[in-house]
Amino acid sequence: MRVINTSEITDAVAKMCQDANFYLSDDMKNAFEKGKAMEESDLGKKIFSQLTENLKIAGEDMIPICQDTGMAVVFVEIGQEVSLQGANITDAINEGVRIGYTEGYLRKSVVGDPIERVNTKDNTPAVIHYDIVPGDKVKITVAPKGFGSENMSRVFMLKPADGIEGVKDAILTAVKDAGPNACPPMVIGVGIGGTFEKSALMAKKALTRNLNDKPTIEWVAKLEEEILDKINSLGIGPGGLGGKVTALAVNINTYATHIAGLPVAINICCHVNRHVSIIL
Repeated sequence: MRVINTSEITDAVAKMCQDANFYLSDDMKNAFEKGKAMEESDLGKKIFSQLTENLKIAGEDMIPICQDTGMAVVFVEIGQEVSLQGANITDAINEGVRIGYTEGYLRKSVVGDPIERVNTKDNTPAVIHYDIVPGDKVKITVAPKGFGSENMSRVFMLKPADGIEGVKDAILTAVKDAGPNACPPMVIGVGIGGTFEKSALMAKKALTRNLNDKPTIEWVAKLEEEILDKINSLGIGPGGLGGKVTALAVNINTYATHIAGLPVAINICCHVNRHVSIIL
């Protein structure tokens, strides 16, 4: 049994909150450069150039890529051979978020109650998802989520008869409805199957998948390519001002589902798609 003190988790989360907001991940850099090379419209090229300059300044000066530094979403995979000691892990993660956002001078965007709406002033609490996995490691992924794109996300409870064409229509409908509001070029996370909440969680987690990693299920890999082409044929373009590149990637997760259902969730992210992972 391997022992990990939750103070290590606090330190890691604090650093990741800042890194995710200051620097673009390597997979996103590659996707961004590919999108920039693909864009054909003059205005779209100009938008890409401005975004590139913004990313450069953010990284060099250690300032946020975007003024909306997001609500902290944290995925935690805990090895079943790990013994956690110290503070409660949820408290430890939230302390890491508090430190990361206050010491990093990141915008505090969280309100403690959805109706009374009093700002918590430290961007806590985070939204935390736990998973118990084999092994003696703890993997933490921090994915700050801005709400310009989050507000454009959708869940469709399709009928099984709608099939894969219904899935395609649902994804395209969500992207069309989002238009410029999700700060394109977007990354599209999709969850297919499970239940109402499972599909949404899969869509969220899909956004954190390395864009260089392709699905092992053949029909999923083909659907990702096809739907990306269809999205980029919509003409929404960078900044929503028209062009060839509306999305940089589509990541799809799937799960078993009920014989009577076909849940499809679409979680859209802006062009930075912030995420960073660490293994303790």
